[in-house]
Amino acid sequence: MKKTIFSGIQPTGIPTLGSYCGAIKNWKELADSYDTLYCVVDMHSITVRQNPEELQLRSREMIGWLVVLGLDPNDNILYLQSHVPQHAELAWILNCYTYMGELGRMTQFKDKSQKNAENINAGLFTYPVLMAADILLYNTNLVPIGDDQRQHLELARDVAVRFNGIYGDIFTVPEGYFPKIGARIMGLQDPTSKMSKSEENAWDTIFLTDEPDLIIKKFKRAVTDSGSEIKFAPDKPGISNLLSIYSCAINKAIPECESEFDGKGYGYFKQAVGEAVVDLFKPLREEHKKVMADTGYINKIINDGAEKASKKATNILQTVKKVIGLG
Repeated sequence: MKKTIFSGIQPTGIPTLGSYCGAIKNWKELADSYDTLYCVVDMHSITVRQNPEELQLRSREMIGWLVVLGLDPNDNILYLQSHVPQHAELAWILNCYTYMGELGRMTQFKDKSQKNAENINAGLFTYPVLMAADILLYNTNLVPIGDDQRQHLELARDVAVRFNGIYGDIFTVPEGYFPKIGARIMGLQDPTSKMSKSEENAWDTIFLTDEPDLIIKKFKRAVTDSGSEIKFAPDKPGISNLLSIYSCAINKAIPECESEFDGKGYGYFKQAVGEAVVDLFKPLREEHKKVMADTGYINKIINDGAEKASKKATNILQTVKKVIGLG
């Protein structure tokens, strides 16, 4: 039997170069070897106040992006988290097996609390438990995630081990998959911070919907480092980030990219990186418009995906409920 891969992506905002290189690109490459579930985690997004109509639209658009970026709905289960109620039910159960101290140490809770001081809700605090439920609900073996999600995956593993220690081998303890190329794309203006969909400085982030001229302008403004050598190194965060982006865009190893720009200047390098991203994104944007215009097709993907995911989720949830006395 194939092992299972699960991963989720937020529907809020437009997909970025960072989310493509750090997650979606690798999902496509892994799909042939595993049973794959890819979830648009719309329930996670409501820890921050959302416009209801916009949230629904963005969720549907994200399904469209997943298809355009190579995830065939016939080979992968693509669905909306809120359409599979077992996620929320298992999350409540796992809340009762997760300790307050564990949640209090979550760095994302601290960061989000600072950014949303007027809305520090319980959902922000228990967000990692819902993420653990997302993963454990399908006896997931492998979770392709970025470096910033390692802590959440470790919590899911800890909860699974704790639950299994009480009731036997119920959950599969998941492992992380961390891609070697483009694992964490940083901001163009601040190469010490992850490129974000919610980044207030628009020059810091490349969105899949950015027009070619804008992409080139953003790369021309990208922060570089002292010196002139184009080399991947700890003391060159700006250049290292651009090399990671170029490596992802043309699908070549970083040492090959370094050799290509040996003796070239920063200006030439940034222009080349921008052009590589333009070439990568232009056909994707055009295809996304076509896919989203077919409302029936998107509806079918969402409905079929939810039905398939629910069948898988029901098996595990029933076992969990039975062993704790709710079955």
